[in-house]
Amino acid sequence: QVQLVESGGGLVQAGGSLRLSCAASRGTVRVYGMAWFRQAAGQERECVAAVSFSGNTYYADSVKGRFTISRDNAKNTVYLQMNSLKPEDTAVYYCAVDRISLRPPQRQKSEYDYWGQGTQVTVSS
Repeated sequence: QVQLVESGGGLVQAGGSLRLSCAASRGTVRVYGMAWFRQAAGQERECVAAVSFSGNTYYADSVKGRFTISRDNAKNTVYLQMNSLKPEDTAVYYCAVDRISLRPPQRQKSEYDYWGQGTQVTVSS
């Protein structure tokens, strides 16, 4: 059973940066894709970025050029570097682990079966 713990959220002004981290415990995730989702109030949970076991990435159009997902398999950790933040990036951010190993990055939440507790990101204008 994999457990995920996110950190790094907070309050930042528009144009600022934050770096989210997600550490997996009780198991290795190196052969699984991982992703960051976000859910704003009253909105559906959406994938903002995903990274495969081999490092291939997917980004939502809304964050391309501003967010970077990366992983450190030695630390069982995935990161989300968020630059040029906008008020519309405000949401609870969740990391997740793909339910199937050794495949390209997935963007549908139904393809992930382990989730962190979420970390709040608030961007003020």
